[in-house]
Amino acid sequence: MDTRDNLRRRRSMTASIALCILMVSSAAFTKVITPTEKLADQRPPLNLDALVPTRLGDWQEDRSLASAVVNPQTEAALEKIYAQTLSRTYVNRNGQRIMLSIAYGRDQGGESTQAHRPEICYSAQGFGLHGDHVDALQTPYGDIPVRRLVAVNGQRIEPITYWVTVGDKATLPGFRRKLAQLAYGLNGTIPDGLIFRVSTIQRNAQDAYRLQDQFVNALLASVTPAQRERLAGDFKHKGAAS
Repeated sequence: MDTRDNLRRRRSMTASIALCILMVSSAAFTKVITPTEKLADQRPPLNLDALVPTRLGDWQEDRSLASAVVNPQTEAALEKIYAQTLSRTYVNRNGQRIMLSIAYGRDQGGESTQAHRPEICYSAQGFGLHGDHVDALQTPYGDIPVRRLVAVNGQRIEPITYWVTVGDKATLPGFRRKLAQLAYGLNGTIPDGLIFRVSTIQRNAQDAYRLQDQFVNALLASVTPAQRERLAGDFKHKGAAS
C-alpha cells in the first residue's frame, strides 16, 4: 500500500514539475514574441484631413451634411481608441451623396477597433442590419476585400461598404485580420491601420454599391500610390494593373 502511495506521490510531483516547466516556457515564449515596435513610428505621419481631398473627380465635399454620418461614440471615447477620425459627406454634379468615415489607429495589434465596426456602430444607434456579405471592390490597381450590408432605421435605408487595414494589408474583421496581426506580431511589430467606410442613403442597394465603388475609385485616383497604400493596403500583392 505504501508503495502505491509513494508511486502516486511521485507521479503527482512529476506532473507538477512538468506543469511548472510548461508555464515558465509559455511565459518566456510570450515575452519573446510580444511585439514592441510600432509600425506607425516607422512610417511617415498620417494626416487624414490633408490626405483625403475635399474635391476628387466629379465629387466635392458637402459641408452642410457632415452630421448625417453615423458616428455614435462620443469624441472622448473615439480619442481613446483612435489617433484620428474623418467624417465627410460628398456630392456629385447629379446631386448624389456619399458619406465617408475613416478611423485610424496607431495600434492594430488588439481588438480595440472592433467598437467602430459598422455592425456594432449602427446597431448602437438602433439600426437593423440586412444583406451582410463579403465582396471585392474592383479598382484599376487591384481588388479590395470589402464587407457590404444595409442598415435600416425607420425610413432611412443606408447601404454600407467598408474594409479595414492592418499595416499594409487590406482585410476584413475576423480570421484573416487576426492572421495579419499575427504576422506582424511574430516580427515584433505592432501594426497601425484604419477602418474605411462609405455609405449612401438609398433604397436600391446594388445601385448604391455601384455608386460607392465609383466614389472609392475617384478617391484612389486622386491620391499618390503611397497614400493609396495607407488607405487601402499594398496593391502590389493584389494582382494590380501596372
